[in-house]
Amino acid sequence: MAAVTPQDDTRLRYAWRVCAVTSLGIVLIGVAGSTLNVALPTVVRHFGANALESTWILLAFLLVNTASLVFFGRVADLLGRREVYLTGFALFTLASLLAGLSPDVWFLIGTRALQAIGAAMILANGTVIITDAFPPDRLSQGMGVYIGTLSVAQLAGPTLGGLIAETAGWQWIFWLNVPAGLIALGVGAGLLRKMPRRPKAPVDALGNVLVFAALSALLLALSEAGSSGLSSPVFLIGAGLFVLLVPLVVWTGRRSPSPVLDLRLFGGRLLACANLASFCNALARSALILVVALYFQAAKGLDAFAAGLSVLPVPVGIGLASPVVGMLGRRVSPYALSIVGAAMSAAGLGVLALAADPATPYWVIGGGLFVAGCGSGTFLTGNTTQVMRALPADSLGVVNGFRVMVMNVGIVISVGLSLSVLTASVGPALRAQVYAGTLSTLSPVAVGQLMEGFQRAYGVLFAVALTGTALAALARSPHR
Repeated sequence: MAAVTPQDDTRLRYAWRVCAVTSLGIVLIGVAGSTLNVALPTVVRHFGANALESTWILLAFLLVNTASLVFFGRVADLLGRREVYLTGFALFTLASLLAGLSPDVWFLIGTRALQAIGAAMILANGTVIITDAFPPDRLSQGMGVYIGTLSVAQLAGPTLGGLIAETAGWQWIFWLNVPAGLIALGVGAGLLRKMPRRPKAPVDALGNVLVFAALSALLLALSEAGSSGLSSPVFLIGAGLFVLLVPLVVWTGRRSPSPVLDLRLFGGRLLACANLASFCNALARSALILVVALYFQAAKGLDAFAAGLSVLPVPVGIGLASPVVGMLGRRVSPYALSIVGAAMSAAGLGVLALAADPATPYWVIGGGLFVAGCGSGTFLTGNTTQVMRALPADSLGVVNGFRVMVMNVGIVISVGLSLSVLTASVGPALRAQVYAGTLSTLSPVAVGQLMEGFQRAYGVLFAVALTGTALAALARSPHR
């Protein structure tokens, strides 16, 4: 065993302090993203918002955040990661304060978009800052803790959002971010060291606009497909714009000396397969929680709170597996951890596909959920460590932004895909009952039809997870 020098010990102490600051950032974003999902009815009632406005309260954050990640990863590579990261905290905190003061719904939507820009600055650079801080042999430990904190936010967010909305008022969902954001900003400014900047290069303004427009069109089309179908004019226009804009993005990327999305960085097998595997895992993981929550309400007749408790094995599994796998990362390669994690996710989904029946005891369903959650925690830690280790230092920001963006797109697709497959087994008249969670009060025939939809939905997610396992296996470094 190699001796630990005083320099190594000092670096490790600094690395864990960095991990604490960046973990606070991801908790802030995770809680902010999940609390509003529960408290949305309270906000809608307060403003008297219609269906379009209600959708945009949630969609504005997701669209702007996803479409901005690559841009701010590139900006941080050029202007300095510490500076962009801390600016993100300041902007997120200010937007949270303004959101709670919103005089009307469209002001709230605007502040949600501003929150998303700050969140993109944080998300695109948090993983990069951790990678810079940790020694290579300890990186998996830091990454495990960082990713594990996300499950803490997923656990606390929905319960916290409902509690705050009912007791203190929906405004405090945003205002609670203010003191936490100020603390993170102050500690980060005092703790994070300045990093050397790359030589200044012109920002690809046209490429930024085209990437933002293409992703916005894609996400709008996907979100509309889940609710209105593939024949919806919004879906057709969004999908058409995306198809038209993608060649323009490629064209500008090849002509610009400093493209916002350098496609050459994603041409290698490791990055391409690792990012696609991450996409599959995000799609299966996000849809799983949604489908299972509907299962317990629509098929089992539980209320929303009980259904929320029933899906806890997923984030609990992620939260337990991530730090444990991080410690194993010193002895096991991240490549192997990615494969094992993806396979565990597939195994958990396979159990759920076979057990999709109202009479199935909860311990079977809970076991499948827990295995799937542990698999996702294992995969996320291994996959993230593998990608960040494989990159040159001057491209960490843009590739990490792309990596997070790919996961976000998978999350969006998961909603439309899972709901479309799930409700295809029942007629249009019963779909509202599925979404409302009241189908179990109707005839056993209707519940039986719905169970066919659950089996198909689990089967599709199982196939997605298996595909992710194969892609994780293909993401081997050519130097091995």
